[in-house]
Amino acid sequence: MNIMDFNVKKLAADAGTFLSRAVQFTEEKLGQAEKTELDAHLENLLSKAECTKIWTEKIMKQTEVLLQPNPNARIEEFVYEKLDRKAPSRINNPELLGQYMIDAGTEFGPGTAYGNALIKCGETQKRIGTADRELIQTSALNFLTPLRNFIEGDYKTIAKERKLLQNKRLDLDAAKTRLKKAKAAETRASSEQELRITQSEFDRQAEITRLLLEGISSTHAHHLRCLNDFVEAQMTYYAQCYQYMLDLQKQLGSFPSNYCNNNQTSMAPVPSASSNVIGSSALTSTSGLVIASPTNLIDLKECSGSRKARVLYDYDAANSSELSLLADEVITVFSVVGMDSDWLMGERGNQKGRVPITYLELLN
Repeated sequence: MNIMDFNVKKLAADAGTFLSRAVQFTEEKLGQAEKTELDAHLENLLSKAECTKIWTEKIMKQTEVLLQPNPNARIEEFVYEKLDRKAPSRINNPELLGQYMIDAGTEFGPGTAYGNALIKCGETQKRIGTADRELIQTSALNFLTPLRNFIEGDYKTIAKERKLLQNKRLDLDAAKTRLKKAKAAETRASSEQELRITQSEFDRQAEITRLLLEGISSTHAHHLRCLNDFVEAQMTYYAQCYQYMLDLQKQLGSFPSNYCNNNQTSMAPVPSASSNVIGSSALTSTSGLVIASPTNLIDLKECSGSRKARVLYDYDAANSSELSLLADEVITVFSVVGMDSDWLMGERGNQKGRVPITYLELLN
């Protein structure tokens, strides 16, 4: 029974305190009661903490979008994190593209120029995918986690103490209002005692809040170190990707590439130039690929009779009018009136068909 009486009295006191604060807050909003203002230093600290919280949340969320553009994947990772379970490993976009390229190159044939190039590109994409995975892991650990710890830890504590300070301030101002309204000496003495208690509690809470808020400067210094770690992780990632693509470009320089004349329906693949290849005075495009010189092609097309030529690269015929080629074999070539300038007629035994001129080395 005594416990029940205690609980009832406590609930009644809490309800009275809540009502007193509500009345004080309402009267302040209506301009009917005075409000104790916080000192300028404390107000600046509160403003700095709120600003830090807002921008930290924005930076954190946008970094998550940058590292994982797929919103469904972000939601899945969030759920697993809340369940304190490790999210299942998923293949990322560069790795998936790389696998498609490798599978396509394998089906087209690793011995063909296009198939081999696809496989090389696929392997590079998978390496980029691995680098991307490492960037996400490093950034999450060294950058996102500290930001999230601030929002979910330090700032929640600050917000709790700030709310408590607001309540203590309302109690103080309500006590001041009651003291002003007190008429009888006994009531006035009781109000003065209440004012001293609420003032002491307010001052104590203001000091606690101030100490917490002054830690924001340390938070900024910590976040600066985390930002440096994030920049270093990005620098490593982009340097890796650049090196991977540079190596890939060098590898592809040895593969033929197809160039199509807008005025023609057929295409002639163009390998890199060398001193003894047809079109050795090659023109280099802005992309770094080598295109055979039109002058040499014209000279060859104007030669009369047939010539022997060595095949430089494997070539798969696109249709029945073309002749498939194997690297290092020797075939007979000759020009045909009206044929596209990038092609010659090739002959191997009883087989005959068009062949791309840039796959050939003319023999004396």
